[in-house]
Amino acid sequence: MSRKHPVIAVTGSSGAGTTTVKRAFENIFRREKITAAVVEGDSLHSLDRMAFRAASAEAAKAGNHSFSHFGPEANHFDKIEETFKNYGEKGMCQRRYYVHSDAEAVQHNKHFNLTDLKPGVFTPWEDIEKNSDLLFYEGLHGLATDGKVDAAKYVDLGIGVVPVVNLEWIQKIHRDQAERGYSAEATVDTIMRRMPDYIKFITPQFSRTDINFQRVATVDTSNPFIARDIPTPDESFVVVRFRQPKGVDFPYMLKMIPGSFMSRTNTLVVPGGKMSYAMEIILAPIMHEMIENKKK
Repeated sequence: MSRKHPVIAVTGSSGAGTTTVKRAFENIFRREKITAAVVEGDSLHSLDRMAFRAASAEAAKAGNHSFSHFGPEANHFDKIEETFKNYGEKGMCQRRYYVHSDAEAVQHNKHFNLTDLKPGVFTPWEDIEKNSDLLFYEGLHGLATDGKVDAAKYVDLGIGVVPVVNLEWIQKIHRDQAERGYSAEATVDTIMRRMPDYIKFITPQFSRTDINFQRVATVDTSNPFIARDIPTPDESFVVVRFRQPKGVDFPYMLKMIPGSFMSRTNTLVVPGGKMSYAMEIILAPIMHEMIENKKK
């Protein structure tokens, strides 16, 4: 961990809602004039789209029907650790990007002066920008551990985004259908294939985070596979768990976030419609203190 070159990791499963936290941080960075070097979790997969499909098919032939993007076979856990370690020590590291779409392919081809990048592949590695204030990671494995690899020990602030599992599945099913054209059945197959790695490599991270944001629906989600729509923010609460409640100004948060209450000494509950606002109220003082410590 580093006060001079802090590392922030936002981690959550596919469809969990990490983008909401990312936007809250972006708003804080803009207001506080913080320059963040951003590393995308997808860029640290070890297999591009075609290679993953081939490896998954080979694994299935060998009787392994649990090969997934959640496990170490499809990820560079060691490079995640190395990235965080290098940045914490030097304020510099390397990164690359995963190309998700045709629009991103055009952007990255221009940036790298290439013509052959297309959706489903990685860009070349490059040094991050100099003189950044902190490193910001958002993805699946920001606090991952596996054997001798322990990315979490180089993270200064770990944030978990983890809806209750039925809600997470509803969000993923609807997102995959709307954005990727997948059927509900195909997404359910993916969920089942990922489950062993989800339990072993995703869930344990939320015991290492400093703060968890967990959305809980207040409508019936008992069968997520037939849900017609995603519960709205106003049909939910967000449970915010602090690993170290000492020093957290809960009275200030309760005053600033209408409808919030404490359910435990380390747990704040806020209305779902106030989730983004609550994130900024909670995270802004932490960012301010982190930058002040960095200056010292």
